[in-house]
Amino acid sequence: MRSSYLAATTMGQLQQKLNLIGHNLSNSSTTGYKARTANFSSLLHQQINQNGIDGEAPRQTPEGLRQGTGAKLGHTKVRMDAGTITQTERPLDVALSGEKHFFQVQVTENGAAETQYTRAGNFYLQPINNNQQVSLVTAQGNPVIGENGPIVLQSDMDEISIQDNGNILVRRGEQQQVEASLEVMEIDRPRSLETAGGNRYRIPDNVPAAGMTAVAPDPGLHVGALESSNVDMGEEMTNMLEMQRAYQMNSQSISMGDQMAGLINQLRS
Repeated sequence: MRSSYLAATTMGQLQQKLNLIGHNLSNSSTTGYKARTANFSSLLHQQINQNGIDGEAPRQTPEGLRQGTGAKLGHTKVRMDAGTITQTERPLDVALSGEKHFFQVQVTENGAAETQYTRAGNFYLQPINNNQQVSLVTAQGNPVIGENGPIVLQSDMDEISIQDNGNILVRRGEQQQVEASLEVMEIDRPRSLETAGGNRYRIPDNVPAAGMTAVAPDPGLHVGALESSNVDMGEEMTNMLEMQRAYQMNSQSISMGDQMAGLINQLRS
């Protein structure tokens, strides 16, 4: 039964890798989505003694016989390389230039507000305070944070646009003025971020925030454009086929072990 236990353990980990690949494929068209990758590592090995008949050992090896007990997902990480910039010509669509740059959003959970980070720049205007004001929000409705906190504007505007330096230009009648500005954060170690759901990230409790600074967009924001997902469809499909074949192989080893056990039982009877 040792081989069956080994195969069953590995199949459970392969299923997790397949789930990860499926998550990447389902978000291949999500704005600013970053693909997730995972690596396998071996579980503990078991030492098997080489005892022979009547005290005579068979073929000797320096470390004896070692048999593995399966594999597990050793490490999961997020690929932070930039995706393709796609032009949309929509005035509230913004794409970041730097790979270490992120927008800040405010997320309220269980009554507590938390600052999180995202690469998705498809912003919208959400009416608040009896339609007297509008808040700049993400596609999930989370307020976007600017230099002075969440960006809130008076709703009596005729036109709004975002400049390549992050300034938000508002026109009322014949007058135009900058009424807010996006605050772009540069995170030195973006791979240290953990996923928070909804295409957002947060800084883990065990990671210091010293490597995070507010910066001016340089060379500038891509206005009227969005950053596409960095999912490589060809690579993900190849990985999925490899995991499926590995899953089938382990499943067949369980079936073969069951057949061998049946033959042994027949010989005993």
